[in-house]
Amino acid sequence: MKTQYSLQEIDRVAADFVKILAESPSKVVAFYAEMGAGKTTFIKALCAQLGVNAEVNSPTFAIVNDYPSPNGSVFHFDYYRIKSLSEAYDIGSEDYFYSGCICLIEWPEKMEALLPEDAIVVRISVLDDGRREMLVEN
Repeated sequence: MKTQYSLQEIDRVAADFVKILAESPSKVVAFYAEMGAGKTTFIKALCAQLGVNAEVNSPTFAIVNDYPSPNGSVFHFDYYRIKSLSEAYDIGSEDYFYSGCICLIEWPEKMEALLPEDAIVVRISVLDDGRREMLVEN
């Protein structure tokens, strides 16, 4: 899936993404984008579509946040501060990834070796007009 959207359209794009997530055997989603491209903003919209009622924010210091949803936990990772693959191992990343729960990962390039082979890859880029382009590979 490839789509372009503005912030006003983000809820629609997140609703479309929920359908992709429901059809995918993988519940692990790796978000690749530059700083400020809108990873966290999209994850907030996605969590709202998944029925998360908790405040969704980037777990930069906690590394992982657990949001309850009607269908189980949604785990939100931010590996920006991870300096080595062993740090990702130490927090139990693989246990989360193979739990069957939805795992939304910011900065996955810091720990790609741990990602399941069937992880959904999302690439977000900022267009010249400020809109975003999202490419989903699954």
